[in-house]
Amino acid sequence: MPRALEHQSPTSGAHATSRKPLSIRSMGIRLSRSFPTSHGQRKFLIVTVDYFTKWVEAEALAKITEKEVIKFLWKNIVCRFGIPRALVSDNGTQFLGNKLREWCKGLVIKQFFTSVSNPQANSLTEVPNQMILQHLKTRLGSAKGAWVNELPSILWAYWTTPRTTTGESPFSLCYGTEAVAPAEVGELSWRVKHYDSKSNAQGMRMNLDLVEEAKEKAAVRVAMYKARMAKAYNAKVRPRNFQVGDLVMPKAEASGPIGKLDPKWEGPYKVVEIVNAGAYKLQHLDGKDVPRTWNIGNLKKYCA
Repeated sequence: MPRALEHQSPTSGAHATSRKPLSIRSMGIRLSRSFPTSHGQRKFLIVTVDYFTKWVEAEALAKITEKEVIKFLWKNIVCRFGIPRALVSDNGTQFLGNKLREWCKGLVIKQFFTSVSNPQANSLTEVPNQMILQHLKTRLGSAKGAWVNELPSILWAYWTTPRTTTGESPFSLCYGTEAVAPAEVGELSWRVKHYDSKSNAQGMRMNLDLVEEAKEKAAVRVAMYKARMAKAYNAKVRPRNFQVGDLVMPKAEASGPIGKLDPKWEGPYKVVEIVNAGAYKLQHLDGKDVPRTWNIGNLKKYCA
């Protein structure tokens, strides 16, 4: 997400800047609600992740309104790392509202939405979200209300740990070097023990010159990783799809909480558009559109 500090060449200027890559291309955003109330009445967690570097930002919130989402994005993303090209989220009301839509439009940020009740479609945000939850459970034990205090150290651990997809830590892809960890200060590592300001500055300049090469190698690893994951997934999936005009029934729980005695399926609705593989737009039989897209995992064929 953040761009590595740039080593300015003598020809740098408006023209040179225009040819540099964007600091953020696409990022995902997600809200979690299952937290004990901490100080300041904070009980929600907002998480964003840069899809390329895997850099994660997260913050505890007392409210999850559109205003809070915009405030978080402005303070933690735009003002620190620049404007992303795209923002991927679920269909929560905080992301669908006019205020956020206009804010994104003003900054030329494209919004994309995952299918209803399908967090896996935004899996690159779901993975760090689950990691944060797991680390919080492990560290806190019974002291659940202290989760806000543990959040910074969990983010630090994530930033400085190499990710499987890229082979690099988010920190190194963003800043061109590895962070100095607390362990290196307690028991001096070689680079801390032999620190020299002049040679360190030269090394930093060299790292910054090589950071784009590291990013290119990481991009290749990401592509290979995605290909392996897709192959493994497709090997286990039984082909199933719908055509325009088919009648289908969505899971009722995908639209919101249901009671124990409520029907588990809604509809039937008609498939009117195939958005992409496994995602569909639906319509009531009277011709009224059903909001948002629906993932195939939440649909079944209607049998009269």
